[in-house]
Amino acid sequence: MAKINHDQLFKELLTTFFIEFLELFFPPVLEYLDTDSIQFVDKELFTDLVGGEKKILDIVALAKFQEQDYSFLVHIENQASNAPEFNQRMFRYFCSLFLKYDRPIYPIVVFSY
Repeated sequence: MAKINHDQLFKELLTTFFIEFLELFFPPVLEYLDTDSIQFVDKELFTDLVGGEKKILDIVALAKFQEQDYSFLVHIENQASNAPEFNQRMFRYFCSLFLKYDRPIYPIVVFSY
């Protein structure tokens, strides 16, 4: 029997139902997000430029503010286990995303453990 990749299924589910996810759990975000402008962007980040360490984030969406040309990012990570260094890892993701895109970032973590 083939092993099910739950992480990939979760990412597909959140990507497919991204607006509905925000509507259910983060409705204030939809008050300023232009739902027609959502684009899922490259999730590969170099979190250590000197050492060349790269990470693949779960979901990163670029969206415009309503009635504006300026955009922001929504970054969603699923965390399936208790990891003591998780806060530091999210901070590094945040910094790396900001350096790469130079946009405001709305980070979201789904704790599923």
